[in-house]
Amino acid sequence: MTPEPRFPTGTDAPTTAPPPGCPAHGLGPGGLRRLYGPGAEDLGAVYEELRAQHGTVAPALLHEDVPIWVVLGHSENMHMVRTPSQYCRDPRLWSAMHDGTIKPDHPLLPHFAWQPVCSHAEGDEHQRLRGAVTGAMSTIDHRGIRRHINRATQHLVNKFCESGRAELVSQFAEHLPMVVMCQIFGMPEEYNDQLVHATRDLPKGTETALASNAYLMDVLMRLTARRRAQPEDDFTSHLIRDPAGLNDDEVGQHLRVVLIAAYETTTNLLANVLRVVLTDPRFRAQLNGGEMTVPQAVEQSLWDEPPFSTILPYVAKQDTELGGQAIRKGDALLFGIAPGNVDPRVRPDLTANMKGNRSHLAFGGGPHECPGQDIGRAIADVGVDALLTRLPDIQLDCEEDELSWVSSISNRHLVELPVRFTPRPQQDVMTRPEHPAAVPRPSNWQVTAPQLHKAVPEPVTPAPAPTPTPTVTVTPEPATRPGVFQRLLRWWRGD
Repeated sequence: MTPEPRFPTGTDAPTTAPPPGCPAHGLGPGGLRRLYGPGAEDLGAVYEELRAQHGTVAPALLHEDVPIWVVLGHSENMHMVRTPSQYCRDPRLWSAMHDGTIKPDHPLLPHFAWQPVCSHAEGDEHQRLRGAVTGAMSTIDHRGIRRHINRATQHLVNKFCESGRAELVSQFAEHLPMVVMCQIFGMPEEYNDQLVHATRDLPKGTETALASNAYLMDVLMRLTARRRAQPEDDFTSHLIRDPAGLNDDEVGQHLRVVLIAAYETTTNLLANVLRVVLTDPRFRAQLNGGEMTVPQAVEQSLWDEPPFSTILPYVAKQDTELGGQAIRKGDALLFGIAPGNVDPRVRPDLTANMKGNRSHLAFGGGPHECPGQDIGRAIADVGVDALLTRLPDIQLDCEEDELSWVSSISNRHLVELPVRFTPRPQQDVMTRPEHPAAVPRPSNWQVTAPQLHKAVPEPVTPAPAPTPTPTVTVTPEPATRPGVFQRLLRWWRGD
């Protein structure tokens, strides 16, 4: 008796690969769509093709034709990540890991090989490990971190502000998150170009990824040993001291996971927000005109271009149904962040502004929702705002269609973002950034109810004099008591 194929379209059926240039070149066994290789250069288009053909959950093929379900619907993705009784992140339950489908040298193995970290744990073990991470994060001084982000931004801008030109990916977006994370971890002295390169190289699965991982783990394990012997008030020390009692290997592995996730996500987010500000006149005008704040611009970018396109795998713990498809126990599913964010049922008009709406999938959901998303938002909010304040006339220094991206199944990141601006002198990183002259507001503009000011009386004279032209001198607000808007601005920047 012929065994039933794992996917309804029959992935077990042998096919002959079509020649390059053929419309079917992106198809694999059983006629399933490949998510890699020729024909999959634009995965956004591939996801829409799958949505049109199969609906909100579609069968597809990973590298080396490993079958996987791609979750394309927004509500289906949310159901999957929020239902741990049916779906989990433990790759050891994936059937393909046991039946020989996934070979030991599979190119995506670093993405889904099991590790003793909270993102792969379930139940009590997940609570123990996740609780230690969230507990350590709860000790972070968010206002202090905002001040550090601002100063780090000023320091990075100082390196190129006098030249009038810069490349914002390699000179800014790739460095700011690492400076901040080194400060949070308690290892500012470890920040250097090699650490930046290794952390960006590791998730790509390149030939140097193993060497990058070895370097990164050496840095983090040395940090763990130092803080085990001499704890301080930083994330690493609090992770070590947590009642969960993590051993050194668990501490080092969680530092690695947090660093890579925070760094890659925030680097991509910074580059994406800056690109849109520089290329979309409506976006820039809304920021300059006060119709949109930088935090709202960040949320819009998280909808339109999430830092991670997908996350794999989620694994079915039992036979179930999702999006009209029969999912079998042991099947793997791809958490479709990018395709879920453009689900036409939640975004019928992709040009509409999503201002104030945080229901995107960029930070996941359920038990494995990103615990450090507020830090990522803060780096993007403060960093972009401080950069635009220092360089208010910044412009793209190439044609928009000359920009290029590096794409993979996990993300799509900008290669370069060249800009030009009026050269400006360096600035003391310990002082507040110099703001451009404020745009005059209408006389009746106010943040809250207007404050009453006392008029200075005219001096009394012994003899009558001709009536002068009436003048009213308003007593200025004392220097120690800035206005409501200025106080709000200082609080937002962490000053």
